[in-house]
Amino acid sequence: MLRSSWLQRALGLLAAEYLRLVWLTNKFSYDPPDVHDQVEPRMPAIFAFWHGQHLLATNASKPSYKVKMLVSRHHDGEVNAIAAERLGVGTIRGSGNHASGFVHKGGVAAFQAMLDALNEGYSVALSADVPKVSRIAGLGIIKLAQASGRPIHAIAIATHWRIVLDNWDRSTINLPFSRGAGVVPEPLHVPADIDDAGLEAARQELENRLNAATRRAYEIVDQPQLR
Repeated sequence: MLRSSWLQRALGLLAAEYLRLVWLTNKFSYDPPDVHDQVEPRMPAIFAFWHGQHLLATNASKPSYKVKMLVSRHHDGEVNAIAAERLGVGTIRGSGNHASGFVHKGGVAAFQAMLDALNEGYSVALSADVPKVSRIAGLGIIKLAQASGRPIHAIAIATHWRIVLDNWDRSTINLPFSRGAGVVPEPLHVPADIDDAGLEAARQELENRLNAATRRAYEIVDQPQLR
């Protein structure tokens, strides 16, 4: 049934409106507080987040931003693509693999499409994990930064009320009517002439920054509130 186009569209539209509800009914704080003012001068940029925590990423974009998101070609990716486009975020279809970055399931074309988007002034958003391996950053996103010369901004978004699923990426269903936090560390730059050891060091640094941002986002939303 999930391969049915009418059902995919219905689920995508429903998901978009639910995410809009979550965003509008949670009181969000940011670390740093002036995150938009810091990020905007560096755009177009590459926005990285952990898979499973990506559902609210589309809402974090201002209407004035030009952003495209990498979305899987799988049938459940179609639902995500419909939801993202409903929320004003363009999509690029494709995925990568652990060994060679974006060289799998149309990944070469997706990599080139992301480069083209960055050159055209669009920021690109994508999950940093290698497929089916949670919380391990892949080299693909690092090579994208190397090839494009654009900075990577790690992003973590969390809400106090949430449901964490027991699946490979610990997908989080954010719930409405609580408080939320968005954390964006300093950008990561990858030089064009970096060697293999430098690429691996950058990959590990991105992984560390995403983990630190995620911990900080949960720390903010889960701290006791003063009455």
